Amino acid sequence: MPNLFDPLTLRGVTFRNRIGVAPMCQYSAEDGFANDWHLVHLGSRAVGGAGLVIAEATAVEARGRISPEDLGIWQDAHIEPLARITRFIREEGAVSGIQLAHAGRKASTFRPWSGRGAVDESQGGWPVVGASPNAFSDDYPMPQELTVAEIQIIVEAFVAAAKRADAAGFDVIEIHAAHGYLIHSFYSPLSNQRTDEYGGDFEGRIRLLLDITERIRAIWDKPLFVRISATDWVEGGWTIDDSVELAKRLKTLGVDLVDCSSGGVVAGVTYAAGAGYQVPLSDVVRNQAGIPTAAVGMITQAMQADEIIRNGRADMVLMAREFLRQPYWPLYAAAELHQTDRREIPPQYVRSF
Repeated sequence: MPNLFDPLTLRGVTFRNRIGVAPMCQYSAEDGFANDWHLVHLGSRAVGGAGLVIAEATAVEARGRISPEDLGIWQDAHIEPLARITRFIREEGAVSGIQLAHAGRKASTFRPWSGRGAVDESQGGWPVVGASPNAFSDDYPMPQELTVAEIQIIVEAFVAAAKRADAAGFDVIEIHAAHGYLIHSFYSPLSNQRTDEYGGDFEGRIRLLLDITERIRAIWDKPLFVRISATDWVEGGWTIDDSVELAKRLKTLGVDLVDCSSGGVVAGVTYAAGAGYQVPLSDVVRNQAGIPTAAVGMITQAMQADEIIRNGRADMVLMAREFLRQPYWPLYAAAELHQTDRREIPPQYVRSF
């Protein structure tokens, strides 16, 4: 089996190791535009040795932002600021990815340090849309149910965003279909009460994700990932068995990797979160659906991450908070795992390692 520092090649794109920077919202954009903060935040992790650096949830339309300060890719003017970032990431030996997203009923909310719940329109908020007219919680906005025609407009927005991602130089697209945002709110029975072709049974509820995936794959010839919530952690909700079946469908549509997260579709859910608590989800999807996966969630230690890869529980590990604490985590992990020959230390830093 490969180890954490073995390269991985998908559709002709080679990742120098199996370590990825997970998408992390920075809530630091204005009108969706990337700026110096995003360049330094993402670029420093490429300098630090990650194989893949994924930009945060990037809205395919303005009303798809989680907060007014989210990144966007709904207009051509967004391309060049993002291209500046992809050029730097590539120069530092990493692969650049972007997570294309629509927040749905969880949109128009305050960034974490500015408040909680819905942002009023007088403060820059906007009306939100969703699979069905039910709010995430009492302090979140009530969504308007999307019509079938409006759903098609959003599908087209994802396709247009994928084209802009290509123009900006990204080598990986990840479709954000997790954490209770728009696509997840369609496939989870807890949030989708529709009775048309985008609701009802399993086939109807997964239709939006399959439509978006198929349309993006038709115009995108590089690696395509999908992040899912592999379980809702709630009785009567989406299950790991559902995820296996969904992953099989995604594989037939040309998805290269399923990024296995969980939860987020209903408020107040409790579950046993701990070190590597979502790794079993990745393990099941990978080995029952026969598709590469990424493991996420409280992965912090080099031996822990290496074990996941060596034992075939995932093909990549994506880390978020640990990369905030230590942008150069891969360089230290390589030393701990006796893989120093695999490190790519920038010459400016080589005397320090």
